[in-house]
Amino acid sequence: MHEGLYETLVTQALAQQLTTLPPKRRTLEQHLDSADAPEVLSRYLAGELQRTLSATKDPERRLALVNRLLAQIEAVDAPVATPARQLYAVHEAQAPTSIIDRPRTPLSDAALLTNAKGDPNLGAELRSEFGSAEQVDLLCAFVRWTGLRLLEEPLRAFTERGGQLRVITTTYVGATERRALDWLVDEIGAHVKVQYELNRTRLHAKSWLFRRATGFDTAYVGSSNLSTAALLDGVEWNVRLSAVATPSLLHKFDATFETYWNDASYVDYHPAQDSERLDAALAEASGRTTRGTALNLSGLQVRPYPHQQQILEQLEVERTVHDRHRNLVVAATGTGKTVVAALDYKNLTADGHRPRLLFIAHRIEILQQALRTYREVLGDGSFGELWGQGYRPEHWQHVFATIQSFTRSTAELAPESFEVVVVDEFHHAHSATYRRLLSYFTPCELLGLTATPERTDGIDVAEEFFDGQTAAEIRLWDALEAELLSPFHYFGIADNVDLSSVSWRRGGYDHTELENVYTGNDARTLIILKELKDKITDPSTMRALGFCVGVRHAQYMAEKFTAAGIPARAVSGESSNEDRGQALSDLRKRRVNILFTADLYNEGIDLPEVDTVLFLRPTESATIFLQQLGRGLRSSPDKAVLTALDFVGHQRKEFRFDRRFRALTGATRRGLRDQIEHGFPFLPSGCQIVLDRQSRQTILGNIKSQTQHRWRTLVSELKALAAMRGADVSLATFLHEGDIELADVLKPGKGWTQLRRDAGLPVPARGPRHEEVVRRAAAIAHVDDPERADAYLRLLSDGAPSYTDLSERDRRYARMLFFSIWPDRGDFPADPAAPDDLYTDGLEAFHAEPAAKAELSEIIGIGRAGIRHLPGELAGPLAVLGLKTHARYSRDEIVAALDHAGPERRADSFREGVLFSEPWQADVFFVTLRKSERDYSPTTMYNDYAISPELFHWESQSRTSIASPTGQRYLHHRERGTHVLLFTREHKQDTLGAAPYLFLGPADYVNHTGERPIAITWRLHRQLPTDAFRTAAVATA
Repeated sequence: MHEGLYETLVTQALAQQLTTLPPKRRTLEQHLDSADAPEVLSRYLAGELQRTLSATKDPERRLALVNRLLAQIEAVDAPVATPARQLYAVHEAQAPTSIIDRPRTPLSDAALLTNAKGDPNLGAELRSEFGSAEQVDLLCAFVRWTGLRLLEEPLRAFTERGGQLRVITTTYVGATERRALDWLVDEIGAHVKVQYELNRTRLHAKSWLFRRATGFDTAYVGSSNLSTAALLDGVEWNVRLSAVATPSLLHKFDATFETYWNDASYVDYHPAQDSERLDAALAEASGRTTRGTALNLSGLQVRPYPHQQQILEQLEVERTVHDRHRNLVVAATGTGKTVVAALDYKNLTADGHRPRLLFIAHRIEILQQALRTYREVLGDGSFGELWGQGYRPEHWQHVFATIQSFTRSTAELAPESFEVVVVDEFHHAHSATYRRLLSYFTPCELLGLTATPERTDGIDVAEEFFDGQTAAEIRLWDALEAELLSPFHYFGIADNVDLSSVSWRRGGYDHTELENVYTGNDARTLIILKELKDKITDPSTMRALGFCVGVRHAQYMAEKFTAAGIPARAVSGESSNEDRGQALSDLRKRRVNILFTADLYNEGIDLPEVDTVLFLRPTESATIFLQQLGRGLRSSPDKAVLTALDFVGHQRKEFRFDRRFRALTGATRRGLRDQIEHGFPFLPSGCQIVLDRQSRQTILGNIKSQTQHRWRTLVSELKALAAMRGADVSLATFLHEGDIELADVLKPGKGWTQLRRDAGLPVPARGPRHEEVVRRAAAIAHVDDPERADAYLRLLSDGAPSYTDLSERDRRYARMLFFSIWPDRGDFPADPAAPDDLYTDGLEAFHAEPAAKAELSEIIGIGRAGIRHLPGELAGPLAVLGLKTHARYSRDEIVAALDHAGPERRADSFREGVLFSEPWQADVFFVTLRKSERDYSPTTMYNDYAISPELFHWESQSRTSIASPTGQRYLHHRERGTHVLLFTREHKQDTLGAAPYLFLGPADYVNHTGERPIAITWRLHRQLPTDAFRTAAVATA
């Protein structure tokens, strides 16, 4: 056999052949993933069957073979009739078959159309598709009349017989013609949506979907917009898809279109009221006009982007659940922090009262922009007053003030003058001026905004002013996906420097020793210069920052670069303000091409022109690494991409590459190794991470070493922390201080109690069931609603009441806790005639386990402190269940809450994806969104997904028909008085084991298609949280 990649089912013959490979050759085989197995096995069977039928010339023998196979798999209704023939249409008796237009490409086939000689042109194929379709969906970057007129007749005929046409388009480069959209809406009756957002126009797709009630849907995806050349004779490539030949691709098309259609960034177009807006947007997109600077309001509702909505939701959780009213928001410059603050203020005015507001910034230009933003959000052109640089408020109700204003006039205002205080660029808060302001005023709500919570002087404003809490943070990943930042190309390059002998002190390399290693290292500098010239097209046009260890290192690099013909300067915290300003001016004007800096430009300066960053030292803090990278991530008109060069040496074992790359990619530690090994395949659009062979080996080796020796390292870190903080250091403190994951501690056979013992710290007594209890400690780590967490803590506390003395609500929680620890009921006697005895014995067993109880309590406390969603109550008869929408539950907790587990039935005996709870008359759906354990499985990813925050697409089990009792109950649940409850999770497993489910809550039937399985759209009673929607959606527009 040839060397190379295969994806072949191993047959008995192939298995035998593999045994004959030469000794130097190896094979890589994997067991079939259960989610992918049906597709893989059926594809193999189809191929073998086709070969056999091709070799059989007798039509009757072919038919007999097929029917024998169908009988073997019990396809009762499927035997093929004699003689073999195909149904091509069902039509009205008066309509002869000759007038039923059909495409030249069979409905069940896929094809590539290139407008070449012999190919049907796309325009003709589209015209023939309309005649048999009930609904047509068009996704097209721009729509022009010259293309529409070629389809005018079939479009009119299609809509006149009741066909529905949906169109999504954009203002991309101003190419869409308003006449074309007006005609579609006014003349054809199409439903048209337009994306107007010029700064994030990502829709370049061109595609059609023709939906048929018969199930024979077809689609076209390719390069052709709606123009004459594209449809007739242009050099265009378009793929024709079919629900028969390419069902998984049709499913993805359908799911993605529905997600876009329900995304608020695509706005309904009505010519009578929207034509002026469309004309203005097209003119601006084409460059014919520019956005005005006048302060008149746009009149448009300001709608948060998904990443901004997520922050607003988290702020509500911080205030409502955690009672925290001093909150810090961390977001990179350019991601809309001020819009978030304004929308948050609007939420605080929901009762009609506008709280007195103080917005602080250090420059009047920032305040003017902030004031405009608040006025846009509130729809009030008279809102707010400026204070500073000649402006002075009259009413003092909503004040936008420079910090300098308060150095002179604080005494004029009472401490309680403002109910809401917002401080922009909060990393300045450590200065004396900001400290005076923060200590003087006593607002009900304080909101800090910053891109850089960690300052170069070592001050962390989150620790100092917010008890170490960051309320919400826009992740780099989210900002890149939203196209709010420039994409990056990151290169990891080996520099051949060995740092293993450099001393490690207080969580990092010794500064002086590290600077000595790099300063004067001409061999390393030659590598840096070579790689820079290889990666940068023209270094004489770049604007770059190089981050160095210290002043000497920065000066050395500047000298070497200048000598090599690349003008450079060194700046640092020791440089004067005049020198710093001149250096920035020289970089902007390209009088120098690179500034080498030590402890400068990590924070608080806007440099959108920077298109290259060089990491010339190992940075232990992931936050500072992202702050440095962020100096080049600001979007700029002449910057297509940020180039980042990171020079990687051989590190000490204490250094952790995983922190940097997890911050860069959003990957879990478990997923990071796979990402590195497979070349980072799932980065946001436009971004790339490329590691050379040596740096890849270094980084993987470092990450593997961290994993292999993790427990020994944890013991050492706990000893060190206890020496500083005392022997009673908590699990939460240990995780926070060391940036450690709970999964690192809750290893099989380990745990927090064991870690403390190994570190020589005191632990409570261990009872006879200690091991079996702590073995299941991870099963309660997800608990994230206050009521359940508090109930579990009460049940684990000393002196907790017995089961029979509990309230009915707490009894239900006790059963949920019991089955979380003993899903198999343990060895406790289970008597259906005396069900309370099982739980009484279980709670009494806890009381004999001081160490285990203490460990569980700490874990529950961590989950409670990290609640990210606002839990909601169920209504009606289901309210007594104690289940909260948008909280997470294990399967064991769910079946216990529904009384499906008890003395007569173990919790772990249920492993199906659907459950009908007879006592509660509820259909419960357990949905795993990513059914395959592979990162990407196109045949299984589009079965269950969120269409919008309110709508969820779900497929029944494969044998459920519409006529079956189960199918009828699903479709008519409201009439029958039954409930539908949806629980979802992304993967089967997470870092702690079996992943918990997020309770989406009750849902109502909207519509359905097909059967075996039935594809049902449900409307949720409560809108999905933004992060949950982004996880569950096929695409976010």
